[in-house]
Amino acid sequence: MLFVRETLSTNRYNVLFNMSHSMSLNNKQIRFLRAQAHSLKPVVIIGGNGLTDNVINEINQALDDHELIKVRVNADDREDKAAMVDKISAQTEAFLIQTIGHIGIFYRQNKKKPKIVIPQK
Repeated sequence: MLFVRETLSTNRYNVLFNMSHSMSLNNKQIRFLRAQAHSLKPVVIIGGNGLTDNVINEINQALDDHELIKVRVNADDREDKAAMVDKISAQTEAFLIQTIGHIGIFYRQNKKKPKIVIPQK
């Protein structure tokens, strides 16, 4: 299931990938995660080789360790950036919380030991 939400004030699109039918994030939860990610630095930087299997493995490891991460996508074209971000979200089963420029913020709850307590609805 894919949700697209337009933010009217900034005219940006936030694309959220729903991992399962039972889990989704509401606006309050998205705002909370964006606030938590504000001070984070990118933990994975995608360079000239693009999105390889090793990069996906590193992103999966970072999501397991931190749950909320920033990824820097160095792509020249907007469509290429959007395609990479969508592919990361789909292959890692993570929510794309926000994209700003070359930075994507991703969230995936650790099933064994959750670290981030998200406010309920």
